[in-house]
Amino acid sequence: MIYRELGSTGERVSAIGVGGWHLGLKSVDEAIAIRIVRSAIDRGINFLDNCWDYNDGASEIRMGKALRDGYRAKAFLMTKIDGRSKESATRQLDESLKRFGVDQIDLVQHHEILRYEDPHRIFDPDGANSALVRAREAGKIRYIGFTGHKDPRIHLYMLEVAEQNGFVFDTVQMPLNLFDAHYRSFAKLVVPELVRRRIGVLGMKSMANGILLKSKTVTPIECLHYALNLPTSVVITGIDSMEILDQAFEAVRTFHPMTDAELRPLLAKTAAAAATGKFEPFKTSSLFDGTATQPEWLGEEPEHVRQLMPQG
Repeated sequence: MIYRELGSTGERVSAIGVGGWHLGLKSVDEAIAIRIVRSAIDRGINFLDNCWDYNDGASEIRMGKALRDGYRAKAFLMTKIDGRSKESATRQLDESLKRFGVDQIDLVQHHEILRYEDPHRIFDPDGANSALVRAREAGKIRYIGFTGHKDPRIHLYMLEVAEQNGFVFDTVQMPLNLFDAHYRSFAKLVVPELVRRRIGVLGMKSMANGILLKSKTVTPIECLHYALNLPTSVVITGIDSMEILDQAFEAVRTFHPMTDAELRPLLAKTAAAAATGKFEPFKTSSLFDGTATQPEWLGEEPEHVRQLMPQG
C-alpha cells in the first residue's frame, strides 16, 4: 500500500480508500461487507469512507460492526452529514456516532455542496459548521471537510466563504477521473488550489460506479491509475466484492507516477466521449443529488432568513 499525507493534518492515509455506499446495498450480504472492510484493513488500507444517508444508515451500521474486535484502532474513519443547520447537523452526527458504535470519528465532511447557497447556510451562526466545530472541541470528531460532485466553481466558492469566515478545511472531496479532465474539471480548477492551501485532496467517482466503463474507452485499472497520479491524498473507490477489492490492490501494486507520454494517450482516447458530460451524470443531472430528492435532510433555513419572507 502507498501512504500519503492528508493535507496539513499530519495524518498518513492509504492512497486507496474503501467507499461506504456499496457496503450497505441490499445486493451485498452483510457478512461480505464486513469481510471487505476487515480484509482491506488487514492488507493496508486505513481510510474508510461513509455517509449518514447511505442506504438509510445500513452502510454506517455495517462498517461499525466491521470496526469491532480491534479494527477501529487501525482505521481512519470518515463520514458525511447533509444537515445545513446546527440542529440537523448535530442530530445526524450523533446518529452516525451511534451507528458506528464509536466515541470519535476522524473526519466529518459537509456532504453534497451542490448549490451556491450551501456555503452560506453552513457558515451561518446557526449553521452546520458551528455544530461540527463544537463537536471537534468536544472530541467527537477530529477534522472537518466538505464534498460535492456538481461543479468545481461551487467548490471554489465554498473555500471563499470559508475564508471569509476565518475557517480552514482539512479536506475536500470531489470527482477525479479521466472524464473530469475534459469537462468542468475539478482536477484543473480545484486541485491546484487545494495543493496551494495544503488541504487534503480526496478523489471519488474514479469510475463513477461503472458508468465510465460503459464508454468502452477505459479499463478500471487505467481509471484508478489516473486518479492516483493526481496529487490526491486518497482515491475512494466503491467495493462490493472481494474481487473488486483485489482490483484496487492490483491498481496500487502496478501504479507508478505517470509521465506525460503515458498520460497523453489516456486523455486522448477519452476526450470525445467526455466532451459533453454524458458519462458524468452527477454533473449534468440531479440523479445523484440525494439532498435534492430529500430536502428535509438539509434542515431548516436560518431563522433570520425566514423572517425576511413575506407573511401570510
